[in-house]
Amino acid sequence: MSEEIIADDLPEQLRIRREKRSAILARGDEAYPVAVARTATLKEIRARHADLAIDVATGIQESLAGRVIFKRDTGKLCFATLREGDGTELQAMFSLDKVGADLLNQWKSDIDIGDLVSVTGEIITSKRGELSILADSYQLAAKSLRPLPVEHKPLSEETRVRMRYVDLIVRPEARFNARLRPQVMKSLRDSFSSREFIEVETPMLQVMHGGAAARPFKTHSNAYDMDLFLRIAPELFLKRCVVGGLERVFEINRNFRNEGADSSHSPEFAMIEAYQAYGDWDSIAALTRDLIQEAAFAVYGSHVVTHHDGRQLDLGGTWREANLFDLISEGVGEVVTAQTALDELKVIATKLGIKIDPKWVPGKLAEEIFEHVTEGQLMEPIFVRGFPVDTSPLVRAHRTTPGLVEKWDLYVEGFELATGYSELIDPVIQRDRLVEQAALGAKGDVEAMNLDEDFLRAMEYGIPPMGGMGMGVDRLLMTLTGLGIRETILFPLVKPEEQ
Repeated sequence: MSEEIIADDLPEQLRIRREKRSAILARGDEAYPVAVARTATLKEIRARHADLAIDVATGIQESLAGRVIFKRDTGKLCFATLREGDGTELQAMFSLDKVGADLLNQWKSDIDIGDLVSVTGEIITSKRGELSILADSYQLAAKSLRPLPVEHKPLSEETRVRMRYVDLIVRPEARFNARLRPQVMKSLRDSFSSREFIEVETPMLQVMHGGAAARPFKTHSNAYDMDLFLRIAPELFLKRCVVGGLERVFEINRNFRNEGADSSHSPEFAMIEAYQAYGDWDSIAALTRDLIQEAAFAVYGSHVVTHHDGRQLDLGGTWREANLFDLISEGVGEVVTAQTALDELKVIATKLGIKIDPKWVPGKLAEEIFEHVTEGQLMEPIFVRGFPVDTSPLVRAHRTTPGLVEKWDLYVEGFELATGYSELIDPVIQRDRLVEQAALGAKGDVEAMNLDEDFLRAMEYGIPPMGGMGMGVDRLLMTLTGLGIRETILFPLVKPEEQ
């Protein structure tokens, strides 16, 4: 199909820009050259000339590149604002007596907001004191065939996540968020390294899924002619590492769970998991708190973080602890314990309006009640401790309270940020727990774990007492920014656009 036929079907602004592209090519110039002149970044120029007085000509020649995000054309003097990827901006000035009528008219006619250009000229300050480059010449680096959104009109969330490349161009917050993740990743790795943890990588494609109660994505390997699962958690492989003597180990990993998506859940997400030999749920809670506080300090220089809406959250100091069943009892107004029968839990849940799945075990129903009665309340950091044994098949039994395991969930801002355990290391008990899980799976529980014989064989070689933790990296960014999960993931999964 010819370019002319395509252009006929386009909106006017897109058609005009394509026509400009064609005109540029027709006169023998390039609309998308392989390279353009660039002697410094805009950020470097601003740093070098930060204290330049008003109306000064430096005599220094530079070639600078950026995206045109503002343009004002007058008769003899044209102004443009160039912006580079980190958001740094600099003014470009085109004067008739400097560049001549032909080049000035070409700039006026060819260049649109959104185009990428290289400008060569002298670094000056204008009569208003604006640091600028006074152009001798320019070169088009890339012609933008689509107009940018108007910056003072906010993009919808759907547009932001679907066209993140545009979001990054026009919104400073998007650029801040994109650079926040590597800052946090570096902080996490530095924190682990200072504590002598080893970073490893474990398989994303697995013969059987395990390490969490979640529904997996299923795929097929043509080479092996076998079904495989996308990883829901790296736990079972990281524990194999500890068996082998990697006593302090962590992984920053991508996980995939074939479940619902909302403001705090994404089907594809980043998680950090860590295991510490000779630790337990208390030492791993202290480690988790340190990781979060050190990440906050790396980004904000303080344990008090400032959210996108200006609200502040204090992540400093020690954090509150509470027993899961104490919080349930407070929420429902009667005593509920790990020994409370399933029928009694069903009565409570029915009163609360909770829809009960007949496949739920007592512990699962108790956790659903907990989530219902504490929804929107656990805003300050809190370790919720002591979970039911029947929902935690990989966790050591509580050392004093029957029916519980030594597991905590860390809540902040109303959502679960991290979870930690004293790990189960007895292979006989572990086998019994996984057999129970397999039985639940046979009854239709899609989140139940499989009986992983190789993992059990590894445990039978002897695994030291240890603590383990898992924390959502995207949720850590939510904690630091106050944003929803789709804003903390650069390119979250979205449904295809309807044509």
